Amino acid sequence: MVNFYDFIRCVFIISPLDNVGGSPVLFEHLFWFLGHPEVYIVLLPALGITSEIISTNSRKPIFGYRAMIGSMLAIGFLSFIVWGHHMFLTGMNPFLGSVFVFTTLLIAIPSAVKAFNYITTLWKGNIQYTPAMLFSIGLVSSFVTGGVTGIILADSTLDINVHDTYFVVAHFHIVMGLSAIFGMFAGVYHWFPKMFLRMMNKKLGYLHFWVTFVCAYGVFFPMHFLGLAGVPRRYYTNSAFPMFDNLVDINEIVTVFAILAALAQFIFIFNFFYSIFRGEKAPQNPWNSNTLEWTTPMANIHGNWPGPLPVVHRWAYDYSKPGAEHDFIPQTVPLADGEHDGGGH
Repeated sequence: MVNFYDFIRCVFIISPLDNVGGSPVLFEHLFWFLGHPEVYIVLLPALGITSEIISTNSRKPIFGYRAMIGSMLAIGFLSFIVWGHHMFLTGMNPFLGSVFVFTTLLIAIPSAVKAFNYITTLWKGNIQYTPAMLFSIGLVSSFVTGGVTGIILADSTLDINVHDTYFVVAHFHIVMGLSAIFGMFAGVYHWFPKMFLRMMNKKLGYLHFWVTFVCAYGVFFPMHFLGLAGVPRRYYTNSAFPMFDNLVDINEIVTVFAILAALAQFIFIFNFFYSIFRGEKAPQNPWNSNTLEWTTPMANIHGNWPGPLPVVHRWAYDYSKPGAEHDFIPQTVPLADGEHDGGGH
């Protein structure tokens, strides 16, 4: 009787192996079947945070809200059928490789939808450049930059030239590492007043963002050129390869930016803990945000609201309603006469 692992091995490996010992290629299939969806599991919460913050600080409804939700669901689904693009050089059946090329390129469509959702929400918005908003815009930048290089790695023919080089390191850390971290920082800066009832220092927030943003690109952008030159990843030194001697300067630049980026995080750590105890006291709704968490009492209570739950009259991102005097009308304020609910549009 053929067990599950023997079946998978026969499907994904060109020539069947004797049923002795383990199969490194099978292990890679199982690992990447876990590993690639996990990348998007880390990234999707950051995208959700960014959607909230960009809408709030652009003073506009999210452009294409339903398309944005659909694109997140599509990304989550497609993330489970693209794992083989990590394995183009393992001796995979060429036809199967072409299938993974197709599914990987397909995931670029909902990813592009999200990028256009963000960009068009920013377009002609009354943008409030808070530290949270800057980190959210930084996420959009890294998501687009890393996505462009992902198209190169998705093509099995092109991937042969840069597989297991610093090009892959650069792509992965820009599209996932930076995006997820920028989203995390954006969320902390945005919801810090709700968590601790105090404001983080904006000037330190701006300093933290710009040093982090510039240094992050200073670390990972030059790695694309190292990868195109053939510098392999996972080698602690390339001194045994004279052909890479002329690239040492780029490695030194990357190292300098990495050290500066690490030091910049102490700005955030100081700002975070100092603001918990000495920060300016936060108002009830410092960002004029429509979402309901800003309507809860400032004191933490069980159940969030004392007494009955609030009644909601409009959706959460209904900013800058035509004809309204202000760009912010709380969800709990009833609709005025003649005013139409924005719904999900």
